[in-house]
Amino acid sequence: MLAKNFSGFNLETGTDEAGRGCLAGPVTAAAVILPADFENLILNDSKQLSEKTRVFLKPIIEQHAICFSVTHLHPKEIDEINILNASMKGMQECILKLHQVPEFIIVDGNRLLNAKLGLKNTFGRQFSKKEIELLKSIPNQSIIKGDSKYISIAAASVLAKTYRDEYMDQIHEEFPMYNWKQNKGYPTKEHREAIRKYGTTKYHRMSFRLLPDQLELNFE
Repeated sequence: MLAKNFSGFNLETGTDEAGRGCLAGPVTAAAVILPADFENLILNDSKQLSEKTRVFLKPIIEQHAICFSVTHLHPKEIDEINILNASMKGMQECILKLHQVPEFIIVDGNRLLNAKLGLKNTFGRQFSKKEIELLKSIPNQSIIKGDSKYISIAAASVLAKTYRDEYMDQIHEEFPMYNWKQNKGYPTKEHREAIRKYGTTKYHRMSFRLLPDQLELNFE
């Protein structure tokens, strides 16, 4: 069973992201504050769950959470500030969007959430001085494989994954030849063959190695 709390604070937020390794689409972050009495025996790291189970858990998490938020960071911003910074910035944005200020934040991974604050990016949201100070003021802890250890991070991983999958299903309708409904933008053989055949779209991450031999691609 996943642990309910790391810090001892009631308003402890778990945060995680999905889509970091994809060739197309956003990196999607989520943050969740769960009540102390929340229990769910199915909930786990989203990567360990089937799509059907994640979809089943999504409304349960949303209904029972004290508050939650989800953020997409899109390819232009990813290309500008790099995927690692974009992943962290997405989680930072989620914290700022919560209806209650967390007392403590636990982050999946090995990087503290208040690293790289105030990036001067052209695309996407820019943090105000007040927002940066707020993020700096909240104690946080990074936890390697935290999504398989703490229930709030697991909940965030499920929301990030399901919201991102829904987004990829939507843009699949615009560019069905890439089969994003199936591969969700990950670097499958099928996806790369479609890039080779049709070129790139506005949803592709141009800073990524889209093809193994990285041919010159046309941007649409």
